[in-house]
Amino acid sequence: MNASQLNRATDYLREARDVATTTWWRFFDWVAVIEWRQLLIIWLFALVGCGMLQMPEPAVWFIFISFAVKVLAGGKRKAELEAAAAGRQADVATLERRLMEAQMATLQAQVEPHFLFNTLALIGQLIETDPPQAARIHAHLIDYLRATLPQMRAPGGGTLGKQVELSRAYLAIMQARMKERLTVQFAVPDFLGSAPFPPMMLQILIENSIKHGLEPKIEGGRIEIGAKVVHATLQVDVRDNGIGFDLHADEGVGLANIRERLRLLYGQKAELVIEAPAEGGALASIRIPYSVMEAD
Repeated sequence: MNASQLNRATDYLREARDVATTTWWRFFDWVAVIEWRQLLIIWLFALVGCGMLQMPEPAVWFIFISFAVKVLAGGKRKAELEAAAAGRQADVATLERRLMEAQMATLQAQVEPHFLFNTLALIGQLIETDPPQAARIHAHLIDYLRATLPQMRAPGGGTLGKQVELSRAYLAIMQARMKERLTVQFAVPDFLGSAPFPPMMLQILIENSIKHGLEPKIEGGRIEIGAKVVHATLQVDVRDNGIGFDLHADEGVGLANIRERLRLLYGQKAELVIEAPAEGGALASIRIPYSVMEAD
């Protein structure tokens, strides 16, 4: 046997060894996770099949080896596999949550300058025509930034009270821009102020309501922000009497982002519900598990 044939034989043996090792560990893992009842049924089929072929020895060896693996190492290996699977799922969930937070930060970075520039442009116009109104909008803008910046820098989630504070400052600016075309009403009980609530979600609903419901309406309208607890669920509503919401149209980036963030934060325990009330307008509700913020 020359060197070339020897190398080919060595490669073949090495490949056969790798295949055998991989096959054995796959068989080992399969035996570890399969239920005893299913394994007994497979043993029965193996005995019947090999008996019909008059070759019972393979079935006997299969039963003996799988029984030994199941008894001696099956429980430990199953626990290891389940722990590894849980770790992978946790890693994926963490990565998805980080990705969504990055997407939210990007979205906010796109929205905030547009709103800020429009407000500054409005202040610039009013300085010439209505200085007192310009001063009021300037004060509202400062309140808005004071409410927004700490939430942007905070590593954790926010509270409903902070989101309401931010929304009040935002709506004060919008009222200055839309004047009598926009009226606002809040119905949020004080005791819900400490309830954890994801940052920016309430404002996105309000922005969506004004942009798609009230601004296109010539006479403007009313927006109502309310909150209540229903069967251990915190329900935060944004209602308007605008032109209504097209339930068949695409939701847009903001609402789709809210749905995805709710899914990542709460799984199936939270939802965003969009309704078209019989009296007209639109009603958007964020519903999450109700809890109280623990004191530091």
